[in-house]
Amino acid sequence: MKKIAVLVGSLRKDSFNKKIANELIRLASDSLEMEIAEIGDLNLFNEDLLENSPSSWKAFKKKIKEADGILFVSPEYNRSIPGVLKNAIDIATRPPSENVLFKKPAAVVTASPSKISAIAGNHAIRQAVIFSQVRMLPTEVYIGEVDKLFKEDQKTLVESTEKFLSRVLKEFEDWVKLFS
Repeated sequence: MKKIAVLVGSLRKDSFNKKIANELIRLASDSLEMEIAEIGDLNLFNEDLLENSPSSWKAFKKKIKEADGILFVSPEYNRSIPGVLKNAIDIATRPPSENVLFKKPAAVVTASPSKISAIAGNHAIRQAVIFSQVRMLPTEVYIGEVDKLFKEDQKTLVESTEKFLSRVLKEFEDWVKLFS
């Protein structure tokens, strides 16, 4: 069983990306134990706090350290990474001697109601973790017009998107096994 920490870059209650993350968790095989690692309660990163880190940082870093892989699921804000997700990455990687993302296998899924599907956000997340030598799944996963991909219940994906994400999950599972 491989533990996967899922980092969702949106805090909005009805976030499409949180819905996508929950669907990925639902679709995951029995060999993946996927859980959302909450990032909304993390204090803002400040190097002055490193010597006596807030308890929220310690719990978050422990969860990431114990994970066999990381799955980022995020929107794009202003052609970049959402601030809350960048904050979580900064906390996970500082100080460099305690970088809990170091060489972890990871993947990025970005989703947006727009047709361009958060491509810039996807690349910004990749850029933010490259110095950690994160073993990023080469497959780039963009989901455009995400607001049209859920059934009437607004929680369950339409079949074609479910099949697509199931294939992505299988590829990610193989990737995590390769590096952990």
